[in-house]
Amino acid sequence: MSQLKLTYFDFHGGRGEPARLAMHIGNIAFEDHRFASADFAEVRKSTPFGQVPTLHVDGVQVTQSDAITRYVGKLAGLYPADAFQALLCDEVMDALEDANVKLGSTFGLTGEALKQARSALVNGPLTMYLGWLQSQLQAHGGQYFADNRLTIADLKVFAFVRGLTSGHLDHVPTDLVEKVAPTVMAHMQRVAQTPAVAQYYAKFGL
Repeated sequence: MSQLKLTYFDFHGGRGEPARLAMHIGNIAFEDHRFASADFAEVRKSTPFGQVPTLHVDGVQVTQSDAITRYVGKLAGLYPADAFQALLCDEVMDALEDANVKLGSTFGLTGEALKQARSALVNGPLTMYLGWLQSQLQAHGGQYFADNRLTIADLKVFAFVRGLTSGHLDHVPTDLVEKVAPTVMAHMQRVAQTPAVAQYYAKFGL
């Protein structure tokens, strides 16, 4: 087995969380290198694009969160072997990355500018993406987004929705998902209750 080292912020969420969860679920040994936000300026100097997460595979640094998540998802048996089911999985992953980019553009704003930007997201793109996720989930049986089983697409949706409902995003109502996409909210709660996922967060007292 390759030596794996994942580098990401020391919090439970964001772009690094699906990969962490996938490796835990798949019993994949890895070094979970976490750093404080205050250290990011220094950490980013050693990354290709000044971004995290990064994954070192036998010392070789790899970037791009979805590529990392797909790789460890394959190692963990959480990525579809069937080409069409893999396509459905990737579609969800890429759509959520678009949503993450839009949300990320509001970080660094303050005061009224932040309020206006987040309100515009809530009333526009976030509602649109959540509605689309709900339609995708319902179209594929209502339980999972692809392959009729837990995949990395579910883990990425879980991390995204968990972030939206956390109360840590100013001007994003914690009941937004429940109001706009209750099936997606139920999906997040169901993934959270998956034994391996519940065990993962229990390690951190969550």
